[in-house]
Order: sequence, then C-alpha cells, then structure tokens
Amino acid sequence: MKLTIRRIGNSLGVIIPKATLAAWGLGEGDGLELTERNISPPMVQSASQALDEHKRKLAAAVATRFPANHVRAHSLANLHRWKSSGSWVSAYDEWQQILTSGDDGALFAALLGRDERSNRLRQSPPYVGLLPREEVRRLNEEAAT
Repeated sequence: MKLTIRRIGNSLGVIIPKATLAAWGLGEGDGLELTERNISPPMVQSASQALDEHKRKLAAAVATRFPANHVRAHSLANLHRWKSSGSWVSAYDEWQQILTSGDDGALFAALLGRDERSNRLRQSPPYVGLLPREEVRRLNEEAAT
C-alpha cells in the first residue's frame, strides 16, 4: 500500500488507515516502530524475552537503590548461606567471582546488561531480599500487564 506524505500542522507525516492499525492490533495512543526504511507494528516479545526484561528491571531497581558495596555484601552473604545449605548452582560460581573481584563495572554489567550472559546470570540472582516486598510486588504486577 502506498502512503502519501502530507502536511500535518508544521510537520510532514503519513496517515495509516484504521484497518491496517486494527490488523496490527493497535489503536490510538499505541506506538509504532520507525526505522530508516520502515514503519511497522512494535515487535512482540516472546515470553522468555519478557521474563529477561522483567528480571533486568528488578536488577535495575537494586542497582539504583543500593551502592555496589551493599549489593556485594548482601549477595555474598546469600551465596555463603546457600553454599552451606547445599543449594548451589553453577551460576553462583560466576556471581561469586564477579562479587569478590571488587570490579563495580563487572557487577553493574551483570545487573544491567542485555547480553546473553547477563540474562543467564539474572536467572539466579544472589541479590534477592534487597528490595522491599512492596516494590517487588509492584514490578511483578507491571510485568503481568
């Protein structure tokens, strides 16, 4: 379908037919993806992508609320307790290495990164218990909508 570029106020733009928006499941107030060569509906996240993003938001809340040394101390205490009780997974070895290195950049990269390793590490976060339950509940509710 060809769209005509039209004057809209002081700008130029296109009008996308309602039928097309309806087919995309979009309506007024929804967003579109705009690239250099394309206008399209937003990419739909898979369930695993949505879970990765949710866990990243939880980690971001930890990173913004607590200084690195506090995250490190709390996380190492959790890891020590879990190792003593026999609740240990291989990701905890990686976390322990990051936490004991003293490298804040490595810690924040694991907390906030969007790469595969960061996503995998956040599946087994040692910083659980830092955020207030109300904040975790709110973030969980946001993710569910």
